[in-house]
Amino acid sequence: MEIDRKLQLFEGSLPVEKITNSWYEEYRNSNYGAIITFVGIVRDENKIEGLSFDIYEPILNSWFDSWQEKAKSKGAIVLMAHSKGDVLNHESSYIAAVCSPKRRVALELIDEFVEDFKASAPIWKYDILKGKRVYAEDRSTPIKGAGILS
Repeated sequence: MEIDRKLQLFEGSLPVEKITNSWYEEYRNSNYGAIITFVGIVRDENKIEGLSFDIYEPILNSWFDSWQEKAKSKGAIVLMAHSKGDVLNHESSYIAAVCSPKRRVALELIDEFVEDFKASAPIWKYDILKGKRVYAEDRSTPIKGAGILS
């Protein structure tokens, strides 16, 4: 399901080539000097079969919009695709990109964006173990302002 052209959510693993190629085709003639992408891939570790994701879309949209404003102030845009549901090992669950007139801006923004995504995006991760979803609490980060004690 596509929320916005710049923010896309998909059931299951991401079609990496289709997404990154469509971004390239859409933005290559927009006079950006750099299109930097980051592709996250589910690792085979701790005996998991994959990961599963739940997303709270209203907060994700707000978080993403704030990043668009930050990027716009630097003449850039951010793009993102993420999976909902199950993604098996060695498949992609997350793609981010920055398009910018200047390479340095794109390199710095992609780093900041990916790190803030890990810390702030309202996406809950579960390990898939023996076909069951198990909340990955040890690898989760509390979201600022969330919870009854905030």
